[in-house]
Amino acid sequence: MQIIMSHVNTDFDALASLIAAKKLHPGGKVVIPNEQTAPVRQFLTIYRDTFDMTEDHMVDWGEVTELILVDTASLSRLGNYTKKLDPEHLQITVYDHHPPGSKDVSAGRKIVEPVGATVTLLIEEIIRQKLPITSFEATLFGLGIYTDTGSFTFPNTTDRDFQAASFLMKNGMNLEIIQRFADYKLTPDQQNLLNQLFRNAEIHYRDGLKFLVSAYRIDVYLRELSTITDKLLDISGADMVLTVVKMEKHVHIVGRCNSNRVNLLPLLQKFDGGGHPQAGSATVKRSELDAVLTQVKNHLDLILKPAITAEDIMASPVKMLPPDTKIKEAGHLMYRYGHSGYPVVDDDKLIGIITRRDLDKANHHGLGHAPIKAYMSHNPMTVSPDTTIEEMQRLIIDQNIGRLPVMEDGEPIGIVTRTDIIEVLHSQKLSEDLRQPDIKNLKDEMEKQLPGSTYALLTDISRTAERTGSRVYLIGGIVRDLFLERPNDDIDIVVEGQGIDFAGHLQADYGGTVKMHETFGTATWIHPSGLYIDVTSARLEYYDRPASLPDVELSTLSEDLYRRDFTINSMALCLNPEVFGDLVDPFNGQADLRSKTIKVLHNLSFIDDPTRILRAVRFETRFDFLMDKQTESLALNSMARMKDLSAHRIVEEMKRLFKDENPPGTIKRLFKLRFWQQFGVDDGNAEQSYIHAGQLKTFYEIHKPPAGRKARWFNYFAIPFFTSRKMHLMHQFSLTKRNHKFLQDLRSLSDIQGVEQVRQPGAFHRFLKHYDDEAIIFMIAKENMENEDVITTYLKRRVDMPVFLTGEDLIQEGMKPGPHFRGILLDLEVSVLNGEINSTDEALDWLHEHHIQQD
Repeated sequence: MQIIMSHVNTDFDALASLIAAKKLHPGGKVVIPNEQTAPVRQFLTIYRDTFDMTEDHMVDWGEVTELILVDTASLSRLGNYTKKLDPEHLQITVYDHHPPGSKDVSAGRKIVEPVGATVTLLIEEIIRQKLPITSFEATLFGLGIYTDTGSFTFPNTTDRDFQAASFLMKNGMNLEIIQRFADYKLTPDQQNLLNQLFRNAEIHYRDGLKFLVSAYRIDVYLRELSTITDKLLDISGADMVLTVVKMEKHVHIVGRCNSNRVNLLPLLQKFDGGGHPQAGSATVKRSELDAVLTQVKNHLDLILKPAITAEDIMASPVKMLPPDTKIKEAGHLMYRYGHSGYPVVDDDKLIGIITRRDLDKANHHGLGHAPIKAYMSHNPMTVSPDTTIEEMQRLIIDQNIGRLPVMEDGEPIGIVTRTDIIEVLHSQKLSEDLRQPDIKNLKDEMEKQLPGSTYALLTDISRTAERTGSRVYLIGGIVRDLFLERPNDDIDIVVEGQGIDFAGHLQADYGGTVKMHETFGTATWIHPSGLYIDVTSARLEYYDRPASLPDVELSTLSEDLYRRDFTINSMALCLNPEVFGDLVDPFNGQADLRSKTIKVLHNLSFIDDPTRILRAVRFETRFDFLMDKQTESLALNSMARMKDLSAHRIVEEMKRLFKDENPPGTIKRLFKLRFWQQFGVDDGNAEQSYIHAGQLKTFYEIHKPPAGRKARWFNYFAIPFFTSRKMHLMHQFSLTKRNHKFLQDLRSLSDIQGVEQVRQPGAFHRFLKHYDDEAIIFMIAKENMENEDVITTYLKRRVDMPVFLTGEDLIQEGMKPGPHFRGILLDLEVSVLNGEINSTDEALDWLHEHHIQQD
């Protein structure tokens, strides 16, 4: 027998999950606990007969062989039913969204994922299995989602919950019923308990957060302490509320919070409780209120996650200006370095802040020659490196300021902007990533992941750095890929100083040759083993015009990293012996790696170099990352600059972009970012282009044609232009003879009629003899033809098609030369491709039968 069960004090998510599980396991019997929350009891009073439920006394518990457990993974939460079940002899399936607990049952199948409501997981399975649901079922499932996500306001809410709710809306979910049952009204006794808890509340401050703890004792058991605690959180304005109430002989603890910095579980687990990080409960049986309350207060520090501080999110190093800097010059520096404000420092003392807005106002009035000290903000508000994000948020709101210099020992070491704070506060994932401990040294990872010869080479470079007194760093994609555990053998070295000179020292120490590029201060050291190592001077680049090549000047490592494209590529590893493997990560690139985020370093990044947009898409595809909202917005706003680039630069990026594993997804992403539209392709061609690319990719994977196992990058690049019938716009990107031929073939093939009716490989030869394989496959994928297997056979056979007769053979057989030879030999090739002729003798017999007799 198969039964479907959930936890006692059944809430709407549990009830909805029971009914959803019944749809997925129609042979199961739904057994609902006798104890339900008040809103669920009210709901069942009206609608109980609608559901197919089995009373517990109707279950032969000895016959139960399979248990479907929803909204909990612990048998102990089933109440008295726990004693009736023997997990050793049960096949168990779990659907749950709670964090794992020590009492979780060992299940044969577990669908446990961190979504806002368990019923979301079951809805997703219903969608996958294409099971129909009624309007009433959609409404009940909606109650489960709405109540467990706080109408999509709780921190545990995910995009999957929204998608599930959207599916329910399409299937008739009734929001009026949801509102009626989700908004539970307290009874007079419950309202009185809420009032008493509000009066008894003690306020505790922890690291900038407000905690409220309240206790009370009543002689009878009163339901809905969780709902009462929810309402206490709402009216108190606290970040976290814990209610400790003794009812009859037991003490009940309920916690609720609305801050991602709080995790209630460590405290509740001290009392064998559980739940979610932001909502949970525990019951301490036969205990005294005062003793339990004291323990709760003593454990408050357990629930507080490490604070995000100014040091975690500040931009560093800080560029500073002296007070006599002219307005015009300050504006030029802001443009060059992409900053929106500068601290103003006099004699190593911070005296003010000058912002872009200040400069714009001064320039508007023709005051570009004036010193910035006349227009800066004086006595700026500052913070220390350990100031929490909550405290900084309060300062920015209270003081109406846009940035906070971070001071240490009287000197600015960083700056935090309003944008930095908003980004963290509005990104739960980023907040969690920032709280994870950063990796400070990667020496062990270098030794483990890099080939032994590469690691030995880096230690050689380290010795040369020590001998010459140079500060030397490993930079670029290899640092990123150490975090991602991906192979990368590109060794790029940055030297604070003259990179060419250091390359010469490496040659002197270990041999090899050096190629110098004096214009850019770079060199390539070719190791005796044949390995190429690029050595560059730490430098600063700035762009006088958008999409132009940059001007270059020597600088520090920090400035060198700032000129790079994305935070994940702006990390370096120290190679000097005393700090070998130390990570330099001024832009929190490892946090973005953890959150799978592509983020530019400054707002003018795409304006300076629009090809960075294409690189961002390439990294999204390769690593399954996504641009953050700000970066994507900047990409959209800068996409028109793509037309300022040469065709050669775009082609080079496209070669790299379409070599990754998801060309259809790349095409779709470029449509979303409006790349194709810059070159005359219409929005309406996005879906058709995506489908064509998918069919082309699939064709190569299935048939493995002689043209290669993958389509060339140019073939994918051509699809949007082909789909929109604007192939003439492709010519600017056709930089090779092969690409010219491909485009010519496509134009001609588009006019060929009757190919769909061909059923023999040889017959295709009459249509397709003069066309390259890749153009033919391109057209097959576009049409999705029924006879594509025949075309594939033709393509494979024509690669090694034997030549049995030539024009000279025809002459030797007594035939007069002429244009008709071409037709005869074509007919022969058709017969060969059809498998009708397999030798020279058979070819001669065919010739005599069909042509010489006629002569």
